[in-house]
Amino acid sequence: MRQLRIGAEQWPLREPFVISRLVQEHGEVVVVEIAQDGAIGRGECERADAFVAGRTPVVGEIEAIRDRIESGIDRGELQSLLPSGPARNAVDCALWDLEAKVSGRPVHQLAGLAGPLAPVTTVYTISLGTPEKMAADAKANRHRPVLKLKLGREGDPDRVAAVRAAAPAARISVDANTGWSEAQFRDYLPKLATLGVELVEQPFVPGQDAMLAGYKREIPVAADESCLDRTSLSSLAGKYDYVNVKLDKAGGLTETLALVHEAKSMGFGIMVGCNIGTSLAMAPGMVVAQLASFVDLDGPLLLAKDRAPGLRYRDSTILPPDPALWG
Repeated sequence: MRQLRIGAEQWPLREPFVISRLVQEHGEVVVVEIAQDGAIGRGECERADAFVAGRTPVVGEIEAIRDRIESGIDRGELQSLLPSGPARNAVDCALWDLEAKVSGRPVHQLAGLAGPLAPVTTVYTISLGTPEKMAADAKANRHRPVLKLKLGREGDPDRVAAVRAAAPAARISVDANTGWSEAQFRDYLPKLATLGVELVEQPFVPGQDAMLAGYKREIPVAADESCLDRTSLSSLAGKYDYVNVKLDKAGGLTETLALVHEAKSMGFGIMVGCNIGTSLAMAPGMVVAQLASFVDLDGPLLLAKDRAPGLRYRDSTILPPDPALWG
């Protein structure tokens, strides 16, 4: 018989995390533990209902299927019991971890990868702020190979120019988090291309991106908020070059892997992203990172303290997770 434990946790950030529509002071997460046969599988998701009005409580969603989880459902059955989203992600990742521990097979084998997980390089995210503040943050992190800048307000080219001056050798991607108008997009893109920006994420509110169809742009554009799971892909074709896949959006590693394979078959490039969370939330993303061109799994680097054991970060290089953490 299985036993399920659900716990909500709060993890302070080094400093407030600012995007175009939200300021976070803490990482708000839910941890799921499923015990069976002397092993414990764990998964972590964002508790989005802690700071986004109208979101279904994550803990409540999981509690609603407690009996089914404890009766022994597998990952396939889980897909029809909970919708895509954070709650299913935490349970799904716990089931992957549990299966790895009970079977003695590492997750890369369960996922059908060709070999063990390899180290990856993650972007380092700089919060939205004044050009001066973002430049100072970039200067402090200029040793990192890839910086991701949160944008989405008037004057964004000035922010990028300030960062470029402070970190001239860094590769740069930007994320507008739905904050641009069409006029801003048309104005900003050539300026950002001149500054060496390699990728622009989610310029528009989901569903308000018709102008991207056939638009000749200087920089590839990635769908983030517009890409949830496989059902999103048909509406993105012809508009976006990349999809930013996140386990919290797709509802776990099971759907995320299926999403990646289908997106690749349609010609999309892959970025794997994350929400604010600990190493337990990032570890399953390392599986997806093996299939991605852009990796954004820097959540623990933004925390005042990570859980132990955690992922090992060597500057921006992430080493494969220890089985004591996950997988």
